[in-house]
Amino acid sequence: MSNLRPLSSALLFALWASLSIVLPAASAQSPGAAAVVPPPKSMQELLDGSSPSDWRALDPANTLYMELAGGRVVIELAPAFAPAHVANIRTLAHEHYWDGLSIYRSQDNFVVQFGDPTEDEKARKPIGNAKAQLPAEFTRESEGLAFDRLPDSDGWAPEIGFSGGFPVARDPKSGQAWLAHCYGTLGAGRDVAADSSNGTELYVVDGQSPRQLDRNITVVGRVVQGMELLSVTPRGPQPMGFYDEPGLRTPIRSIALAADLPEAERTPLQLLRTDTPVFAQVVESRRNRKDAWYKVPAGHIDLCNVPLPVRAPPPAQPAE
Repeated sequence: MSNLRPLSSALLFALWASLSIVLPAASAQSPGAAAVVPPPKSMQELLDGSSPSDWRALDPANTLYMELAGGRVVIELAPAFAPAHVANIRTLAHEHYWDGLSIYRSQDNFVVQFGDPTEDEKARKPIGNAKAQLPAEFTRESEGLAFDRLPDSDGWAPEIGFSGGFPVARDPKSGQAWLAHCYGTLGAGRDVAADSSNGTELYVVDGQSPRQLDRNITVVGRVVQGMELLSVTPRGPQPMGFYDEPGLRTPIRSIALAADLPEAERTPLQLLRTDTPVFAQVVESRRNRKDAWYKVPAGHIDLCNVPLPVRAPPPAQPAE
């Protein structure tokens, strides 16, 4: 039984209703009068008109805080796609593995990478109670996975959409689904062997979406806030962006699991749910731009160009 959920009939109806114009009866118009067509709503107007139920809070048990000199990077983990890696990453963060390590690679238009750059295995930082080797988690079975499909085609997968707020590709023939390498994606570096990752060496995509990496490496999450702190990291030398001099590396003050911090020290954020009518409307507002500036609406959007709105929780309304 297929679990594919294309933007459902309810979502499509809501989208149609939000974009449709109800014209007054012809008899009510004066001869030759033109119907007044209101301008289409912008993405911000759609978000401003959203309901609290259209948003979800980050789960502290699946949220990492990466502290740099310039501020905090907030990362959402994806245990539904990489449960073994996420469990190991939680352990590593809980035991402060990354504290004092660094971003040691910044390759132009590709990734920033962080962890322990020491090549001598015996001299590397101990990983404590984390597992030294993990299975490859490049894909997962699509059966049982909620999947809201985009209407457009994709050169990298038969079907594309979102699941739990993450950009996802799906192949109905193989019954497999996987996280896509979009801007802000967090992945686990590996060696040649597929199962050679343990989650200690992580990278974040900060360039053109390298979708050729899909199904070849384990994706463990995505950055939801603070990409500007990573994207300005000075580029390392060609060809791979690894810094020749340790002094060029960006120090990591700490990486902590939000659940391990007092609530007062957490960053409260809400993410727009990707299974709602308002998200379908936001997608349409971006894939088929009809504002005055656009002369030729594209009528198409790439998976990695779909905006995933994030906001601080609105102030609580006083009780009447």
